[in-house]
Amino acid sequence: MRITITGRNIELTAGIKDAINERLSKLDKYFAPDTDVSVTLSVEKERQKIEVTIPIKGHIIRAEQVSSDMYVSINMVEETIERQLKKYRTKLVDKKQSAASSFKTEYIEADIEEEEETGEIVRTKRIGMKPMYPEDACIEMELTGHDFFVFRNAETDEINVVYKRKGNSYGLIEPEM
Repeated sequence: MRITITGRNIELTAGIKDAINERLSKLDKYFAPDTDVSVTLSVEKERQKIEVTIPIKGHIIRAEQVSSDMYVSINMVEETIERQLKKYRTKLVDKKQSAASSFKTEYIEADIEEEEETGEIVRTKRIGMKPMYPEDACIEMELTGHDFFVFRNAETDEINVVYKRKGNSYGLIEPEM
C-alpha cells in the first residue's frame, strides 16, 4: 500500500506519521501493493479527525473517526476499515467483481467465517444498570470507546440509550409509553 498523509491545521510529526503507517500497515494483508491510501488529518477545537480513503476500481472504501486524541482516532479508523472490508469481501466473492484485483488473492479466497453470513449473536455482555444522567452516560460511552451506551436514566428510571452522531454531537433514545 502507498499511504499519502496530509494535514489541515495540524503539524504532521514523525510520531503521528509512524502511528498511521504502523496501524494502517495492518491492512497490507488485504490490499495489493500498488493500492493508494489517502489519509487526511485535521484539528478543529477539541476534535481530532482522521479520514482514510481507499479507491478501489469503481468503489471507494472510506472511514472517518473523530475523538479528542488523534492516536485514538487512528486506532478507531483502522478498526472501522477492517469491519467494512469483511462486509465488502462477501460481495466480492459472491459477485466476482472486477475490483477483486485490488485485493490480495489470499484475502479473496480465504473461507468466510460463518458468523459473518448468519448474523447470529456471537457474544453476550451483562452490564450493571446504575442510574445516571444522560450527560454522564455520554462520558461513560466515550471511556468505553463505543458508539452507543445503554443506561438507566436517573430522572425517569427508564432504560435509555445515548449514541454518537456525526459532527461530534450525541443523541438520546427514550422509550415511548
